[in-house]
Amino acid sequence: MQTDYPSKCGGTRLKEISARLNGEFPLVTVITAVFNGEAFLEKCIESVLNQDYPNLEHIILDGGSTDGTVEILRKYEDRIALWISEPDAGVYDAWNKGLDHARGEWISFLGADDEYLPGAISAYMNLAREYPHADHLSSPIYLLHPNGFLRTLGSPWTWPRFSRVMCSIHVGSMHSSRLFDKYGRFDTSYRITGDYEFLLRPRADLQSAFLPVVTVCMRVGGVSDSTAALHEAYRAKVQTGGRRKTSALIELWISLVKYKARRILYRIRSHRTSPHAIS
Repeated sequence: MQTDYPSKCGGTRLKEISARLNGEFPLVTVITAVFNGEAFLEKCIESVLNQDYPNLEHIILDGGSTDGTVEILRKYEDRIALWISEPDAGVYDAWNKGLDHARGEWISFLGADDEYLPGAISAYMNLAREYPHADHLSSPIYLLHPNGFLRTLGSPWTWPRFSRVMCSIHVGSMHSSRLFDKYGRFDTSYRITGDYEFLLRPRADLQSAFLPVVTVCMRVGGVSDSTAALHEAYRAKVQTGGRRKTSALIELWISLVKYKARRILYRIRSHRTSPHAIS
């Protein structure tokens, strides 16, 4: 665990106020990476603060924003465990920095434009008590498109299905700190699917439990919703997951076709819901 901090930072930890280490309620660390995220960051922070779980810390890594992000962090610094603002090499570099400062037995990664639903963390920890050997917990999530269209994504982790498709969504996952002790940190050579690559490392040895309750609302957008992400997933499947190239290429082609079909569907729905659409 790292203890040195850059000059541009804040949070209760710097005031020697730390979350409690409590055997009955294991400490949960929520890590958020942000860059120029003032539009939704406050809602993200509030969704963590409004959780009813009693032993929780929020670590936020800002990549040197030039909008109002740092002002929001300063506004909440008496309720955030730690925030740091400095240049980074992308989201997985930021997550790795968060891991260096994390003290939780369980660790999750919440996007700056995503929000936990009420009771999410408590539900995860109840699941962890029910499955004490699990190192990975997952749940369905809501995927919110700008036009208001809502999808539900996420299904139980199983191998070899996970070697074919990322059925467990990273924002709907909780990771035991034991996973990072055993398998290391995120590979920063990945720009989009490093979370998928990380969970491919254990292969069939991963012990996972599923919570059939939606815990998070995730907004569509960014590089994760792109053809580049699909090509990176192909690389992770072959290099880390041991997937045969021929099979992975077929899956990539199918994913690209589905991606293009979704783009068309979203445009149709956006047109229908637009105030300028012709009825």
